[in-house]
Amino acid sequence: MSKREKPVLRTIIGGQALIEGIMMKGTKKVAMAVRNKNGEIETECEDIPERKLYQKIPFLRGIFNFVIQLKEGMKYMNKSMEKSGYMEDEEPSKFEKWLEKTFGKSIISVVSAVGAVFGVGLAVLLFIFLPTWLFTWVQALFGGRDISPFRSLFEGVIKILIYILYLWLTTLIKDIRRTYEYHGAEHKTIAAYEAGEELTVENVKKHIRFHPRCGTSFIFLVLAISILVTTLVPVNSEQFVIWFGVGKFVADLMRAACKILLLPPVVGISYELIKLAGRYDNIFTRIISAPGLALQRLTTREPNEGQIECAIAAITPVLPEKGEEGREDKW
Repeated sequence: MSKREKPVLRTIIGGQALIEGIMMKGTKKVAMAVRNKNGEIETECEDIPERKLYQKIPFLRGIFNFVIQLKEGMKYMNKSMEKSGYMEDEEPSKFEKWLEKTFGKSIISVVSAVGAVFGVGLAVLLFIFLPTWLFTWVQALFGGRDISPFRSLFEGVIKILIYILYLWLTTLIKDIRRTYEYHGAEHKTIAAYEAGEELTVENVKKHIRFHPRCGTSFIFLVLAISILVTTLVPVNSEQFVIWFGVGKFVADLMRAACKILLLPPVVGISYELIKLAGRYDNIFTRIISAPGLALQRLTTREPNEGQIECAIAAITPVLPEKGEEGREDKW
């Protein structure tokens, strides 16, 4: 991996790759730039509502900001699909025509909401229940031997392997690979701004496509911190069997439910760590950033000039009038 560049400005500006475009969010504004089917870049910008108190309190803010970012990300992803004409090239099926006739213009919101529910359900199945069941199966292979002290570590490693496998599989999909190019353009443009350079295609090109404040790195931190938290808060199925007199299967479900309840503090801790990684450059932040930066080799790709132009168009409206307004230490 290339040596990490030292920016002269630490900013909180972040973004998200969209369908044929990019969303950038600053301290006061959020903007989206999408290349439409005619090859032109369409931009859209709006003010960010003043942050509530719960969005400022350390550890608590990460939980709420994560949910807000998911909601905003879905919103702008839907808009990018409309503006880019992504869905217009395919002939709708009878079922899709029925949905459009039934729900009208709100069809995209309905489909997105249903997709989000299924997505969350799949994530819970893969990252909560599957590791639990796999450990139960492995423990059975050891006969009556107690290997429960290694349970949190085993389940954590399984989660990380599932995450890496998922990321690798997404690289096999052509449309997602193209989105990863926009992801690279997003990171490069933010890096150029942090370096205090004029935002031109040539200046942006020379920067690396990896950034410590990235969703890929954040999810990895969530998985890693969950190992630590579930180790420090040992709740195992055997305890539930003794305490409540339930069967092993029900006890595993109860343990999985406890892990879901522990997710908010895990997200809160991970959020603070990702902010530290974006604010400081020292041995500690480099260690916590290293795995996420490595995974970004899967989720970012080198962008072309047109994609960089989109990134510049998206970041320009959200830049603070005074550079210091975008500094991390102001938050």
